[in-house]
Amino acid sequence: MSALVTALCFVGYFFGYVFYSRFLARQLFELDPAAQTPSHELRDGVDYVPTNRFVLFGHHWASITGLSPMLGPAVAVIWGWLPAMLWVLVGALFVGCVHDFGALVVSMRAKGMSIGKVTEGIIGKRAKTLFHLVIFFGIALAMGVFVYVIAVMFSISDAWNPEQPMADPSSFPTAVFPSGVLIGLAMVMGYLLYKKQFPLLPTAVVGFVLMLAAVWGGLRFPLLWLDRSSWPDQNVWIVILLIYSFVASVLPVWSLLQARDFLNSLLLYLGLALCYLGVFVWRPEFAAPAFRAHPEGAPSFYPFVFIIIACGAASGFHSLVASGTTAKQIDKETDARFIGYGGMVGESLLGLLAVLACTAGILGTGGYQPAEVWANTYRNWDSMQSLGTQVGVFITGAAQFIEKLGVADHRLATAFIAVVVVSFALTTLDSATRLLRFNISEIGDTLRLRILDNRFVSSLLAVGVIAFFAFYKIGGRPAGLALWRLFGTTNQLLAGLALLAVTLYLVQRGKSPWFTGVPMLFMAVTTILAMFSNLRDFWAQRGEGGGPLFAIGLILLVLAIWLMAEGVVALARFRKQKPIETMRVTYSDES
Repeated sequence: MSALVTALCFVGYFFGYVFYSRFLARQLFELDPAAQTPSHELRDGVDYVPTNRFVLFGHHWASITGLSPMLGPAVAVIWGWLPAMLWVLVGALFVGCVHDFGALVVSMRAKGMSIGKVTEGIIGKRAKTLFHLVIFFGIALAMGVFVYVIAVMFSISDAWNPEQPMADPSSFPTAVFPSGVLIGLAMVMGYLLYKKQFPLLPTAVVGFVLMLAAVWGGLRFPLLWLDRSSWPDQNVWIVILLIYSFVASVLPVWSLLQARDFLNSLLLYLGLALCYLGVFVWRPEFAAPAFRAHPEGAPSFYPFVFIIIACGAASGFHSLVASGTTAKQIDKETDARFIGYGGMVGESLLGLLAVLACTAGILGTGGYQPAEVWANTYRNWDSMQSLGTQVGVFITGAAQFIEKLGVADHRLATAFIAVVVVSFALTTLDSATRLLRFNISEIGDTLRLRILDNRFVSSLLAVGVIAFFAFYKIGGRPAGLALWRLFGTTNQLLAGLALLAVTLYLVQRGKSPWFTGVPMLFMAVTTILAMFSNLRDFWAQRGEGGGPLFAIGLILLVLAIWLMAEGVVALARFRKQKPIETMRVTYSDES
């Protein structure tokens, strides 16, 4: 059953990319291969760098992927495999891919400015400021969760056993060594490609082989030269990760991010290929029900399936990557279809794999059938509180697919998937910190605080706010799932607002608004309903540490409604004006 459903999803991806994205590129956005892109016009060797489209695809794909397309479905399948799978497929093709593609195009035509800055040219200065504040909270929340989950995976507990990787399903210290090696390899590869002009293919092959060797090395020496008592604890790993994200955010993009993301994309290509091949070889049945309407203690199916699963279906964070870094590196306008729409298809494939791993990759154990094991794992909403454990469910499920190809060592398959998960989480962490740095600099420009133009100062502020959420607790417990729900609404709010900006961009130019406007309305309505539900829950927890989350959620709700109102006013203004002939974004004096 799972193999047949997967094959049907593949057919959907094929038709979506081949036909729908081609229509968007030619008829809606009118991509011009001869147009000058920001990477050439503003080339500076730090952020604006013309990049081979395959290398940039890897950078973009790795940056948007992270933990989210694995973590979201690993939680949302509590409502069953069918709604999660439908949202991952249909949501990606008609919402997420359109969102990513559109954000990349409008940013590319506005000198590579972020989607928040682009909003100024489309709606006005006040809308830009509102958008910047939403972006600020969205990135900080998400990266706080990422840092927390990675730190959990890098830590070890009393139950951890190197011979039994799933003795503690949230601890994967075997991923530490390969992750460190990958960073070193990326810096060497970036230097060779950018400074020494080495050819891409042989450099990538050598780097990839060494990276796979590092996976084996992490399994062979899980704690390196340290013993269990000397291994860093979770808080120490959080600090280490924050230091890394600061350093990565201030380095030139070619020196680490491009090569690292490209190597990561190769790792994910291999992982996806092996896992999906395992699905078709094994052909497992679903251990989860197709639909479960009322799991114990869980919020309502609608709107929260569409909030918990963000990346993998539709994610506002992607508009920040597309407009914050990718638009500054794209070589030709026509590359936007492959990178923007195609990159989201690639992430959706990972989201689909997560659904399969957490519903069909479940094995029976201890005399229990797979359905009984799944029912115990997803017995109620409280069982979802440990986000690290949910990532572990994905890792062990995906590892089962690889084992069915004849990989006899369960530890090796598990270690490989764990490295894929961690490496993509780290990639998103360093890219997102850079994006938050851009956002803070643009806020500083609005407030005329020139000191925030300094990338070291703005990066330090970015890391500081990420640290706040990484260490945040509710009632003495890490606020992982609460933060994830707040991030989910903020993230989907960003998606709706980015689609609003793209829709208004098209209306200004006399293009049909339906292909972006309908997804925008769906995301806006769904997200605002979820935000009201979150506020009710955070208010009930205000005496246990939920007060700050209630305040942030309320601020975001007000900003969302305000920005939507600005969009309606702008739409009414555009309908009275003649369409703009140029596809470039110009900046207005509206305040």
